[in-house]
Amino acid sequence: MPKIPDIVPVTDLRQDAAAVLARVRKSAQPVVITQRGRAAAIMVSPESYERSEHERQILRLLARGEREIAKGKGYDLDTVLAEADESLAERS
Repeated sequence: MPKIPDIVPVTDLRQDAAAVLARVRKSAQPVVITQRGRAAAIMVSPESYERSEHERQILRLLARGEREIAKGKGYDLDTVLAEADESLAERS
C-alpha cells in the first residue's frame, strides 16, 4: 500500500520553513507543497534527489541500450561492465 504523502500548505511553509526542512531531512520522504489546495511543488532531501537522478540516468542508459540492440548495434560485455563499475565508483 503506497504511503500517503506529507502535505504542507505554502502558508505553513512560509511560517515555519525550518520545521518543514527538518521533517524532510528526518523522514527522507518527499513533502508536497500545496497552493490554493493544489500541488505546487515537491520538496525532497538532497540525498533523495541525487539518488533519483542517478536512477533516472541508469534508466536512460538502459533505454538507449535497448534501442541500440534493436538497431543491431552494441558493445562487448567487458566495456559495458567497466563503464558500470566506473559509474558505481563515482556514486560512492
